[in-house]
Amino acid sequence: MSEGFEPTPQELVMTLLGSYVRPRDTRQVWSGGLVALLSELGFSDGAARIALARLAHRDLLARHKQGRLVHYTLTRRSIAVLEDGDRRIFSLGRGSRGPGDWTVLWQNVPESRRQARERLVRRLRFLGFGSIQDGTWLTPHDREADVVALLDELGITEYAGLMLGKPSAALDVRAFASRAWDLDGLDQRYDAFVAEFGGYAEHCQLDDPGAFWLRTRLVHTFRQFPSLDPELPPRLVPPPAGRAAAVELFHALYAALAPAAQRHFDEVTH
Repeated sequence: MSEGFEPTPQELVMTLLGSYVRPRDTRQVWSGGLVALLSELGFSDGAARIALARLAHRDLLARHKQGRLVHYTLTRRSIAVLEDGDRRIFSLGRGSRGPGDWTVLWQNVPESRRQARERLVRRLRFLGFGSIQDGTWLTPHDREADVVALLDELGITEYAGLMLGKPSAALDVRAFASRAWDLDGLDQRYDAFVAEFGGYAEHCQLDDPGAFWLRTRLVHTFRQFPSLDPELPPRLVPPPAGRAAAVELFHALYAALAPAAQRHFDEVTH
């Protein structure tokens, strides 16, 4: 697999479901088809089936057996996760950030609640938080409602503190934010994205399997950026130099490859 495209099987299943399953609330997807697609993307049948079973155990897939065939549907939880992911992926770099509250979370979840703590960390990164130090998380957006709901869902509200505020204009905001996010590395990642996919922008006449492979790789690579790019207010910190080109390229290729990639997904999973 190429650099920047090293997903786990579970991550890749979620990318496939988010990109190709419509309508999300009713469509059934044949398990054997998902296994076949994961095989095309480099995973063994065993790894694919384990990934599907674990997603079902996490209430992200619902299993339906019809005779000898097994199909999966999305659950309410997975639909909510995918819709939130869509909002973050497709809005990245598309809005103007004006003055607004930042969110700071302190947590001291005990070792006895390790699983809840690990889920909290995963979800905070998904929401775009960066870690300043152990137990302290920051985002330059108002995420109060998201975090309050998350703490309640995990049953760990008593171990957390939450504050909204603004950074001091007397501080070097970029230097401070660099403690939570790799801003220099982010510039390089955007450049690498454009270098990897830019050559396809005007030459995407691929067969259906090729279009499926490329679009899936495109989406999975790009979907990492909302967790890596805090979208700091431009009046405080200039945006990454390569972000605009990467965002434009992503949207153009995502749309251009959609018909052929969708045909391949539908043919294999029906």
